[in-house]
Amino acid sequence: MLDYVVIGGAQAGLAIAYHLKLMNKKFIVVDGEKEIGASWLNRWDSLKLFTPTEYNHLPGLKFSASKGHYPTKIEVANYFKLYVKKFNIPVQLNTLVTSVSKKEKGFYVQHKDGEIETKNVIIATGPFHIPYTPPCHTKISVNTLQMHSNYYKGVQQLQEGDALVVGGGDSGYQILNEISKDKSRTVYFSGDTSVKSLPQNFLGKTLWWWFTMVGFLSYSKYSWIGKKIISSTQPVIGTDVKEILSRKNVIPVGRTKDALNEDVFFETEKKTTIKNIIWATGYRPNFKWIEGLELDADSYPKNYRGISNIKGLYFIGLPWMHTRGSATLGGVSKDASYLANKINDNN
Repeated sequence: MLDYVVIGGAQAGLAIAYHLKLMNKKFIVVDGEKEIGASWLNRWDSLKLFTPTEYNHLPGLKFSASKGHYPTKIEVANYFKLYVKKFNIPVQLNTLVTSVSKKEKGFYVQHKDGEIETKNVIIATGPFHIPYTPPCHTKISVNTLQMHSNYYKGVQQLQEGDALVVGGGDSGYQILNEISKDKSRTVYFSGDTSVKSLPQNFLGKTLWWWFTMVGFLSYSKYSWIGKKIISSTQPVIGTDVKEILSRKNVIPVGRTKDALNEDVFFETEKKTTIKNIIWATGYRPNFKWIEGLELDADSYPKNYRGISNIKGLYFIGLPWMHTRGSATLGGVSKDASYLANKINDNN
């Protein structure tokens, strides 16, 4: 029987695996993908981190790139591969976990090819589970190309004709920016046009330098300031929202309300010429495969800094697990260190 099974082989799983190595625990990291870094490689081609190199280090190994550089998804994946190799982290790929159940002597971790017995389990599957698409997408003509942002790679996937981008977060605006660079294509935008944008650099310093200086990334979700940040609309980082919305071929249409065949209905009008739709409408968490787990109102596990209601079951890498940086590449290290200390104390 193993001491620990870590489920998820991206930044959160690797960060806690580093500490398990230091503690000489008998463990394995399992991941459903075919290679380390796949969760990043599967995203759109032009994706870059919002955070520069100096804020992307996992414990024990610096991200090897020049200061101020914003890494690509390929660079992130290669960093993960190097991390696994350097610290000889035991990883089992192509292992999609289907259930976790608590037994008298520990846990059974079921996957498509069998099961693993372990005394403890650490869930590091991140915040992005089930791509969410509004129900009206089923009413749209089959001649209209639709895809969630999770499956968007680049403009080469689109067919000729007008496009619609739905969703006003970072992903929505980045994809809107990319698609609307082709001035011959009309791109409708269904999302928040009042959202603020922040530059990646300000007064000669990176935005993340300023965030660190004022403690923006360190406020606990239990603090007054942390609660204010959580409840406020998050700014778009590194994408000039005003410039994009000022383009002649970008037309804001308000909230998407319904659809029928070629007709897509918005708050004040309908459009009939849309041939492509990118749904940048986020994700829904899925933890139903963990037996006996208590979930909060947002369907995330109830926990305090990764410690769940089930003895021996832990979490790492959840959004706002403790601070704004809990689910980020550079921010997960602090949570991993805290959780490792708690694990050590409990054992």
